[in-house]
Amino acid sequence: MPDSDSSAKQVYDGHLRPFEQRLAVAWPPERWLDSGVLVAFSGGADSTALVAALAALAKTQAQRRSPSDATDAAREPIVAAHFNHRLRGAESDADARHCVEASQGLGVPCVVGEGNAATLAGEQGDGLEAAARDERYCYLETTAARLGLRYLATAHTLDDQAETVLQRVLRGTGPAGLAGIPRVRSAADGMIGLVRPLLGIRRREVLEYVDACGLPYRTDASNADVRFTRNRIRHELLPQLTRDYNPQLVESLGRLATQADELREIIAGLVAPLVERAVVREDAVSCELDCRALREVPRHLVREVLIAVWRRRAWPEQAMGFAEWDRLAAAVQDNDEATTFMLPGTVRAQKKGA
Repeated sequence: MPDSDSSAKQVYDGHLRPFEQRLAVAWPPERWLDSGVLVAFSGGADSTALVAALAALAKTQAQRRSPSDATDAAREPIVAAHFNHRLRGAESDADARHCVEASQGLGVPCVVGEGNAATLAGEQGDGLEAAARDERYCYLETTAARLGLRYLATAHTLDDQAETVLQRVLRGTGPAGLAGIPRVRSAADGMIGLVRPLLGIRRREVLEYVDACGLPYRTDASNADVRFTRNRIRHELLPQLTRDYNPQLVESLGRLATQADELREIIAGLVAPLVERAVVREDAVSCELDCRALREVPRHLVREVLIAVWRRRAWPEQAMGFAEWDRLAAAVQDNDEATTFMLPGTVRAQKKGA
């Protein structure tokens, strides 16, 4: 559907469409209606579908409940949130206006935050994408907490999951990376639940829904910019692999992510006690491990322990590949008296003794 700045019309007409029914199964409104949800709203087709479908579910649920059932009648059950990075000038501002108008048409309040494009000016390609994502999530999580909303929902689809898994394979990921985008996780403060209820739904189903409902949506031109690795995978590599090798590739990668996520949970259960046993001191900038606690541990678990410690310190992780993690694990387990070397992100690894 072409871009439009006009208000979205009401989608709810007294019954649930198939797309809304699928969403209700994936994320039943009983789980989120009373706690409230902030929906990340870019104005694109995916987030438009999520806001509209959640609004329809909320209205259906409200018809089935008595007024006394609501735990917090003063709080909106759904709030849309748009973050304007101001990277595309007038187009970015038009996106923000569209989100406000579209939300109003759906009976959903919308809040808008703004970034400072100058703070991202030094980034290019995937670095820019990562920096913008971090800025956006910081705003979303802070806003959800301020409004007293328990959940933050994003509109990632099964296609997004497939792209993520494929991108990580190309970069050289391990089993944990194959899990792709988690369906549910805690946000940075641990109080807000981040949920991706469309993760099992194809993008084409989203487009069918918004078109059938007559919902206008915006198209971000930067999503077609092949300077970004993710866009090259989306527009070039994944279509070619689907066409020439496996028509069900997106679904296959989605199943792989699900299985890898199950494996990740098992590994996390093994790693947690090892981390607690090995870490002897940590502060804002450093972490000290007792290598003896890990000497007899299988190498693959030592790597996972180091990854867990690294993430706990929030050190830069993007440039850490298998070779770097394995070198660090080898330093932990060998018997050399001392060694010092640098790792990506200007992190220094130092072993002081056997």
